[in-house]
Amino acid sequence: MNYDLHGKVVLITGAAGGIGSATARELYVHGANLVLTDTRQEAVDQLAQEFDAQRVLALELDVTDSAASRQVVHLAVERFGHLDVAFANAGISWKGTPATLRTCDEDEFRSIVEVDLFGVWHTVRAALPEVVRNRGQILVTSSTYAYLNGMANAPYALSKAAVESMTRSLRAELGSTGATASVLYPGWVNTAIAKVAFGGNAIATKMNEIGVPPFLNQPVGPEVIGRGVVRGLRKRQPRITAPFRWAPISVMRGIFNVFTDWHVAREPRLQRLLQQLEQEVVRNRPQG
Repeated sequence: MNYDLHGKVVLITGAAGGIGSATARELYVHGANLVLTDTRQEAVDQLAQEFDAQRVLALELDVTDSAASRQVVHLAVERFGHLDVAFANAGISWKGTPATLRTCDEDEFRSIVEVDLFGVWHTVRAALPEVVRNRGQILVTSSTYAYLNGMANAPYALSKAAVESMTRSLRAELGSTGATASVLYPGWVNTAIAKVAFGGNAIATKMNEIGVPPFLNQPVGPEVIGRGVVRGLRKRQPRITAPFRWAPISVMRGIFNVFTDWHVAREPRLQRLLQQLEQEVVRNRPQG
């Protein structure tokens, strides 16, 4: 089922971020035309300068705006004549200190879910008519958080689990159309979102060191994910896991989840760190 990317038109949300930009570069090398979107026009304009202007369209997009998502698809088709692949990749996490469900800001929780779940839905919904017409592909960025315990990162984790489930459903529903849908599961990646667990916040970094086995606790460069995405798209893989060392954990998630949920709820060092994290959130909360 080799899918030739040459000449295909690929829409990427969150294109200015680490995974988005790395994937754009890899797709371009394989001959794809690119529709690059992100929340700031300057950011996608800067990325677009790396490519032939005839093969790229850079557009500002707030994925929480369903009408704007439909307009981006319209402009992509107007420019290139078709849209073949939609990569729903935009995502956010905590702006500052990670928080527990007991101490997090309600508005920030809602904002994360709006982008990471409903933003993905808006992208998928807008692109589906074109993708189905062209027997193309939908690709959604989930995460290893789809099956890892999401302590201190619940809105991000629940959104990633939700978009995984949505995309699995979509792949089944597209079974007779010739189009397909796939889930991307990045492990730890050197991006702004992951930085908090690798030195960005001392408590979160220590929790990560205690809670994640050393052989998994090594972030990779975004280019590793970009190469994985292209390999997966060319094979129409239903699941794309990068780096591959996370694949056995995904396969054994039923057993893995039972053990890890038991462990993190009873590990005294983690529980002390969670308490410290909650105290830090409360201290930093605006008064009044």
